[in-house]
Amino acid sequence: MSYQHAVVWIDHLHARVIDFSFDDKHVVAVEREGGQRQVHRRSGLPGSGKPGPDHHFFDEVATALGDAREILIVGPGTAKLEFHKDLDARHAAVGKRVLGVESADHPNDADLLAFARKYFKRVDALRGEG
Repeated sequence: MSYQHAVVWIDHLHARVIDFSFDDKHVVAVEREGGQRQVHRRSGLPGSGKPGPDHHFFDEVATALGDAREILIVGPGTAKLEFHKDLDARHAAVGKRVLGVESADHPNDADLLAFARKYFKRVDALRGEG
């Protein structure tokens, strides 16, 4: 089934993609392989001390977004921004469908879906469609 809207909640280990039309929803969970990772290397080494983005994880999330026409990315921290940047660089067709990037702590699926519906209603109203 083709959905018009999708919201992805993402951090560095987990992602939840909810794609939905008006009355139904489909939830996909994507987990980073390898579990918890060391976020910082030991001090004294050149560079930021942080590992680079996990392209394999981001590819799986991009695939889970399917052919949703409009996408909202939410999450805590910087993973949402890294994911958006990765989409623009490596999955340009998907990246063009992203309407916004918002901060959200750790909502359950119902709260995430309600937030996304409200967000897309505002976008539609600004376009004069609602």
